[in-house]
Amino acid sequence: MPFTYFLPTTVKCGAGISLTVGEILRRDFEADGVFIVTDRGIRDAGLLEPILASLREQRVAYGLFDETEPNPSADSIMNGMAKLQASGMRHVLAVGGGSSIDTAKGIAIMATNPGHILDYEGVGRIPNDGYPVIAIPTTAGTGSEVTASTIVTNAQTQFKAAVISPRLFPKLALLDAELTRKLPPFITAATGMDALTHAIESYTSKGATPVSRAFALQAIAMIGRHLKPAYFVGDDMASRESMLVASMMAGAAFAQSRLGNVHAISHTLGGIFNIAHGVANAALLPYVMRFNLPTCPDKMRDIAAALGADTTGMSAEEGAARAIELVVGLNEALGIPKTIKELGVTLDKLPKMVDDAMKSGNVLINPRLTTPHDIRSIIENAFHGVL
Repeated sequence: MPFTYFLPTTVKCGAGISLTVGEILRRDFEADGVFIVTDRGIRDAGLLEPILASLREQRVAYGLFDETEPNPSADSIMNGMAKLQASGMRHVLAVGGGSSIDTAKGIAIMATNPGHILDYEGVGRIPNDGYPVIAIPTTAGTGSEVTASTIVTNAQTQFKAAVISPRLFPKLALLDAELTRKLPPFITAATGMDALTHAIESYTSKGATPVSRAFALQAIAMIGRHLKPAYFVGDDMASRESMLVASMMAGAAFAQSRLGNVHAISHTLGGIFNIAHGVANAALLPYVMRFNLPTCPDKMRDIAAALGADTTGMSAEEGAARAIELVVGLNEALGIPKTIKELGVTLDKLPKMVDDAMKSGNVLINPRLTTPHDIRSIIENAFHGVL
């Protein structure tokens, strides 16, 4: 079974490691300046100040772009790129969740490539390396710190475009669980279920390899053990760190395998209704798993076992059904809505949702062959709560 596994991002993990970023920039990147991409919530929460102190201690100058949007728009990325170029800096530091990291990756790549970021929608179309990106995630969900993609919203068409290229991999990811200690429970839930969706879709993807599946299944097991303690206890730092590592592993898995129908549909929900990505993924996941069950019951039984079920003596189909039950139960425990109707989705946009979802490359590597009629059915079932 021939395959290629490529992960050029160096990952360092440990409590307080983000406080060494100034030293790392000086020593490993020979940088005397860095352009920081974050959002106002991170700044207002005080998470940025210790990182800035590290930069000041090492006399690393910095510029600050804190205008990241929840669903990053192409216009926002191009605005950030103009500010990066005006600053004269050639290194980018992302501090935040997936939106901040995706924005930073977009800004860094557009600083060295002509045109507009939407010109590069698709796979492998970026001609030049971008400026080096160092990513410090503050949520355990997207895995963007180790992926070769950035998701960009076209505000004019309400479409979330995927720009995918090996040139988008960050150079370094610093996983510091201290930055996730005070996350509100609803963000812990949404980002944790985002990571679980990445791992499950990666594991069942047609593009999966033995290596990516190993990463994905381990991520599923870690999330199954640690998401609830992170949510209900909050400052359980062992669980917080395990969730960060699991999120990274799920990201490393889908960077190789791509994803599936959950993401094909959730991206259109985000583009049209501006729904938070992790919540959309979580609400859709059981319905897509039900749709996919006939084609990969053995893999779904593996998922049930990784989530803690005793599948001894179960048929593949019984184990797969148990996996869906476990995901539904996890959503319920974490306060995730059972239907996309509860997220504000309306069916008057159904034709556009179907059309936009079918444009996603994720449909092509979903384990079950998918038609526009299938996408329509999944959306309607998720709207009405029909499992």
